[in-house]
Amino acid sequence: MIKTITPVLWKDYELIDSGNFSKLERFGSQVLIRPEPQAVWDKSLTDADWEKQASAVFRKEKNDPEKGKWFLNKNCREQWYITYGYREMNLKMRLGLTGFKHIGIFPEQADNWNFIYDRTTDFINKSPGSEKPKVLNLFAYTGGASLAAAAAGADVYHVDSVKPVITWARENMEASDLTNIRWIVEDALKFVKREVRRGSKYQGIMLDPPAYGRGADGEKWVLEENINEMIKLCADLLDKNHAFFILSLYSMGLSALIGENLINSAFGKQPDLTAGELYIEDTFRKKLPLGTIVRF
Repeated sequence: MIKTITPVLWKDYELIDSGNFSKLERFGSQVLIRPEPQAVWDKSLTDADWEKQASAVFRKEKNDPEKGKWFLNKNCREQWYITYGYREMNLKMRLGLTGFKHIGIFPEQADNWNFIYDRTTDFINKSPGSEKPKVLNLFAYTGGASLAAAAAGADVYHVDSVKPVITWARENMEASDLTNIRWIVEDALKFVKREVRRGSKYQGIMLDPPAYGRGADGEKWVLEENINEMIKLCADLLDKNHAFFILSLYSMGLSALIGENLINSAFGKQPDLTAGELYIEDTFRKKLPLGTIVRF
């Protein structure tokens, strides 16, 4: 069954407005303007309103839409922290203005963090005295999902091929007063293949792969070419009892049905499977789609 994943209410994040291929967002005390290719509708506020509120504006390079430059007002900081809380989970994450418009967090993923926290604590409560659950986070970026699993009491394996991103994630772990995260700088597909050969098992696996990427040793990742193999390998790694799995895809044109078919093919029919879109609603109630998700 296809469902829309309900957006989570943040205290330190707000999508103020969206439209004309841009979004106006508040992260803590900072308000940012960033490109958003899926915001094809009109803005609700005027350009002057946006500029008046903005702490910083990201402008793309003409010859490379993925790169650009931030233009800051005099009160803007290039690095700052925000917090996210759910039940007993209290996360603190550093944000920073990068040359690729990203700032170190994808707010729509908070719905997955809650899911990870709930499933991990459920596993621990149902298995008192047993070993901690092992949770694997692939293409892990700055580690929001890793933090959620660690906050719930899991031993977390955080895999990303970019060393500076691993350093950033470690800062987030320390800021959140957490431990039990193992840092692995490696190509995700290469790591998973080795874990399958070792016979490793995990009680939770999360992956949010890019459309394109390079591994630590130059390995090439192309989503459409590699995702089927990756999902089948993850099926070998996932514990058959009391386990959870999350696949997030942010690539325009990819339907949630693709993820659902991949999961059903590799894992078999899952009675509690949820598939649909992640989105965040701006203050004018326009829903901005921010990728597809399949989880069980």
